[in-house]
Amino acid sequence: MPWWHPPGRVDRRAAGVLGVLAAVSIAFGYLNTLFSQSIAFAAEQFNANDAAQGLAGSAVRIGGVLALVLIASADRFGRRRLILVSVVVGCLAAASGALAPSLPWLTASQLIARAFSGTLLVVVGIAAAEEMPAGARAYAISVLALASGFGAGICVAALRIADLGIGAWRILYVLPLLALPFTRGIARRLPESKRYAAPHKEVSLRGHGARLLLLGVSGFVYNLYIAPASQFSNRFLRVERGYSGGGIALLSLATGTPSGLAVVLGGRLADSRGRRLVGATTLVVGTGLDIAFYFTRGASMWSLAFLSSLVFDASIPALAVYGPELFPTSLRGRANGIIAVTSLAGSALGLALAGYLADRFNPIGPALAVVAIGPLLLAALVITRYPETAHRELEDINPEDQ
Repeated sequence: MPWWHPPGRVDRRAAGVLGVLAAVSIAFGYLNTLFSQSIAFAAEQFNANDAAQGLAGSAVRIGGVLALVLIASADRFGRRRLILVSVVVGCLAAASGALAPSLPWLTASQLIARAFSGTLLVVVGIAAAEEMPAGARAYAISVLALASGFGAGICVAALRIADLGIGAWRILYVLPLLALPFTRGIARRLPESKRYAAPHKEVSLRGHGARLLLLGVSGFVYNLYIAPASQFSNRFLRVERGYSGGGIALLSLATGTPSGLAVVLGGRLADSRGRRLVGATTLVVGTGLDIAFYFTRGASMWSLAFLSSLVFDASIPALAVYGPELFPTSLRGRANGIIAVTSLAGSALGLALAGYLADRFNPIGPALAVVAIGPLLLAALVITRYPETAHRELEDINPEDQ
């Protein structure tokens, strides 16, 4: 087999399903990136300060409450139906932001869009894990992360449009409508996941509380840093370094695009070497490099942006695969919905805290350094508390499904 192939052989059906889910992930990547990438430009038109932007980002993440209900319904109605509905409604809700007369209106519209994009993130990962063999689940997650990164890259590249005028950022919210014609082909090619379609035992949350608490806390501390770092990076480049929308897009694409290789390599290593070592190491090193980015200028800043993306992104498949792996089929939707809500709670707190500290410190770097404790705490949890799930079938990890 080629060097880049996962240890587990992927059959024709699984490969086809993974390809369709990757197409869906492109839409997710754009929807999930849209608000955080464009808010710096919208805030200029609405005269909103850093604290207001932080609160808006926190409010958008309240959509996680709706996402909890949606994701939980995947255990009742299936993965396929929810994926299709989420693509359509998410794109329509995002497009409504183009008409927003104020920051609160924009926030409300993107709250709905973020709920459905968050649903896509979780349910697409569940569907992929339920199709893949034991030696290819982290690899599949890396492919989906690569596809969502491509969608995010489209959004970042489109930032050049925001330089056309004070209200040109609204065009970015119209672009998701271009994904709607593709949903018919997705519906025709996407089957229900084989493990959900097969007979499986209905189980309750009782007896799975320890795993749920572990992953819930992990999502919370991880997003204390990830959400504000994502949202305030454009503010940092635009206000503190004087970059235009085109300059931001150039830096993001030039330094972030090669990290796609790291995502695939991280998934390959997580399947062959184990999740824990890969996840913890890349978290610690990537966080350190990312924080250093906010304290530099010029070529050093570009180099750190490149290295932090390369290392940090390698942790994605090693950690994201645990959500689908640690719960039985009839519980995967509900459990991962709860984890998504706790993750969004971490995002909301991180954004509000970073926005408040940024107004006090003035530079954004010290504020982000404070919330960077989150990924470091997660690395400690991965080493000390996480089980090793590489090379094990889902039915071995969850005996209820045997």
